[in-house]
Amino acid sequence: MIRKHSEYPLQPPRERGTGRAFAFALVMHALLGFFLYHGIQWQNSTPAGAEAELWTEIPDTAIPRQPPPPPVPVAPAPPLPDEQADIALQEKKRQQQEAARQAQLAEQLRLQKLQAQQEADAKRQQQLAADQAAQLAAQKAAATKQKQLQQQQQAEKQKQQQLADQQKQQQLKEQQQEQQKQAEADAQKKADAQKAAKAKAQADAAAQAKKLDVERRARLAQMQGSAGGEGSSGNGLAKSGTGSGSGGTATSPGYADKVRRVVRPNISWGGETEGLETVISVRCSPTGTLLDAQIARSSGNSAWDDAALRAVQRSNPMPQDIDGKTPTSFKITLRPAG
Repeated sequence: MIRKHSEYPLQPPRERGTGRAFAFALVMHALLGFFLYHGIQWQNSTPAGAEAELWTEIPDTAIPRQPPPPPVPVAPAPPLPDEQADIALQEKKRQQQEAARQAQLAEQLRLQKLQAQQEADAKRQQQLAADQAAQLAAQKAAATKQKQLQQQQQAEKQKQQQLADQQKQQQLKEQQQEQQKQAEADAQKKADAQKAAKAKAQADAAAQAKKLDVERRARLAQMQGSAGGEGSSGNGLAKSGTGSGSGGTATSPGYADKVRRVVRPNISWGGETEGLETVISVRCSPTGTLLDAQIARSSGNSAWDDAALRAVQRSNPMPQDIDGKTPTSFKITLRPAG
């Protein structure tokens, strides 16, 4: 990955053999200058001309003659054909050398321009590569950021969906609980209604049984009165320590034995037995469920009173009478077995 802020600036790669080429170019320039200098000096030298002296014999005569005309200046003799050829050859060589020098200079300029162009192209390629790398890195960073943003959006969407599902499940659960509560309430109302109806029926039956019992007792009293008997048989307690109900709701003659058989096994007492008698007041539901049990008359011994009360509480539920119902309230007299 190309770093944008590097410690070293971007530089074109150094070509191999640049030093040797530069030294070779210097040598060639020195040789070319040497040959050009000597060629120009050789061509500029003036060729040596030929000189000739002409002598004319003057006759010794006395006859006067006209003075001779002034001497005509002697023109330099034209160069010989060989010299002309040499000059032409030297001029041709000079022209060739000049052309070669110009061509070499042009070639050097072309090479320099080409090298400069190559260097510029290399720099441009490097800059282009750096730009492309930077653009690619920017695109990659943008793609990564876009991907992260999409992932965050997707995660947020999933979170919202989960929250919506949880809320929906919570609402459904609350609706189910509400429906269950409503069903329980309806069932409770129905059970209460049934219980009230049953209680009413039991109360009606108890009232009817009580009425019948009262009528039976009245008839029995009339029969006893007519027979002249004064004795009475109550529902007293057995000597074993259990007793029957007295007071409250009227019970049948055999109900005291039922209570004695239920309470007797629950008495746990290992103390003294002489003179202990405790009366327990009991309240029950028509089904026999023990609602309340309290000491109506203490024996004077708190330990025996507690044992008698526990025996009654352990006897829950109380037995039902012949009418299928338990008296709502009655008293039990308890004495320890002697």
